[in-house]
This record gives sequence, C-alpha cells and structure tokens, in this order.
Amino acid sequence: MTELKAVILNASFKTSDEEPSNTEALSNELTEIFNKKGVVHETIRLADYSIKFGVSDDLGGGDEWPKIFEKIKEADILVLATPVWAGEKSSLAKLAIERINGGATITNEKGQSIYYNKVAGTVVTGNEDGAKKAAGSILFSLSHFGFNIPPNADAYWVGEAGPGPSYIEANGIENDFTRSNITMEAYNLIHLARILKQNPIPAEGNVM
Repeated sequence: MTELKAVILNASFKTSDEEPSNTEALSNELTEIFNKKGVVHETIRLADYSIKFGVSDDLGGGDEWPKIFEKIKEADILVLATPVWAGEKSSLAKLAIERINGGATITNEKGQSIYYNKVAGTVVTGNEDGAKKAAGSILFSLSHFGFNIPPNADAYWVGEAGPGPSYIEANGIENDFTRSNITMEAYNLIHLARILKQNPIPAEGNVM
C-alpha cells in the first residue's frame, strides 16, 4: 500500500516549551488513527517559528515559512488546527492561510497548482462558540487554493458559554460528537488521499 504523509499545523499561540496545547491534544486523536493506518505524520507548532506576514512562499530576511512550506509540498494530507479566539480562528491560522495562498500559483508538471491531489481538514478547540465559523473559513480557503476536502473534514470541541475549562481540563474527547467526528475526519482524509495518490485529477481544464 502506498505510504501517505500528513502534516498538522498547530496555530495555537503557545510555543512547544510552554504549557500543553488544547488544540494539539485534540489533533493528537487524529494522529493516533494515522498511526494505526500507517500514515507518516508531523505536527508543527507555528508559534515556534518566525513567520513573516505576507502572501508569498518565501519573504526572505529570516522568514522561516519556507521550512514549513517544504513539508506541506511533500505531504498528501494537511490539517490546520486552531483555537478559537473571540469567535474566530487564531491570527496564526490566518497567517498560515495567507502564506499557503502565496504558494498556490506554483504548479506541478501538469500545470496544476501544487496543492492539487492533496487533501485537507481542520481541528478546532475553544471554550467559547465559533468552531463552525472557523472551520468553514479554513476549509473554503484551502479548497480555493486547490486542496481537496473530503466529507466531515472538521472536528471540534468547545465548552459552555463564557470562561471555563478548556479541552484538556474538561476531558473533551469524552464528548461523543467530538470523538465521532475526529474518527470520521481521520478515515475520510486517509481514504481520499489514497484515491488521489493512485488516480490524480486530470490536467484537462485544471491548469493555471
């Protein structure tokens, strides 16, 4: 069976040497299934990198996005994971989308965007509302750039209205809806990625 590669971009504001990330805790449920299905994966904490603002694949001058971009180009599956802040995806998630957009005009040997034949999904956590709005804008953007979105490509957990415990403290994976959706997302991402690996989208009508 053809090996698949996945990269998870964690858009939490926390760096790796800080307290655990609730967003990463939920995305780890996704990667547990990747492990079972033999998908090679890497999680990247965006806050660990110096990423410049702009819409380009490389802005130079110490910009570390190109390191991340190389991993996206090599991956079959991209998952953008974000916390919710004031009902929106994080500013780091927005920054990642802008930088991904900067590479959308780079083409493969068929003249298609390099994001063609890759699949994408999202994971969202928070202790307030906004998960569906965040997921919707992320998935639309990635689809617009050329990524393929399978059914049920989002999984989320949010707490009750107002301040309260976050995903880890609340043991959010015990929520049946969250657990069901993270499972569906993982298997659907893998299934569609395998289909596209073996049967890529034809170039006719799909060139830049």
